[in-house]
Amino acid sequence: MNLVTVSLGSNIHPTRHIRCCLDALADTFGSLQISRVFESEPVGFTDSRNFYNLVVAFHSDWAPGELQAWSKQLEIEYGRLPNIAKFSPRALDIDLLTVGNLCGTVDDMALPRSEITLNAFVLQPLAELLPAERHPFYNASYAALWEAFELGSQRLWAVDFSWRGRWISQADEQPRLTAARR
Repeated sequence: MNLVTVSLGSNIHPTRHIRCCLDALADTFGSLQISRVFESEPVGFTDSRNFYNLVVAFHSDWAPGELQAWSKQLEIEYGRLPNIAKFSPRALDIDLLTVGNLCGTVDDMALPRSEITLNAFVLQPLAELLPAERHPFYNASYAALWEAFELGSQRLWAVDFSWRGRWISQADEQPRLTAARR
């Protein structure tokens, strides 16, 4: 069984779609580790609707291609058209970040996903959720990668979010990991 990490995002009815995605993940893969939920300004999008983003970790023996196919099918079920423009609004975006310590091109996809070290809305929730876990390529902890991350113009903040009767995150909750921001 590998530790799998995925990032989830939505800027169309995000509360509903993120909850539905968490339900599907839990029903399919069992126990989930879930980061706080962050609202972030869109990066590269012309649509100005903010996103909800989070990272989820779970254990699976599925191959990366199977995980990717399952994720893309779920996106389609919640209204994402397969050939939609890259920077279009989306009800649900599921990106496979890591599968165990796999590195390189596996099942026609790059692992680990490069967005881990490029986008605050991926790295901050990942670093808070799994601070001691090591990036498969850089062999640095996610906490260390977040500490060194250049935030630049990227803005994100925790939001109130509950799922299955429990709070996943709260807007006024203190982060589990602090980092000096540049």
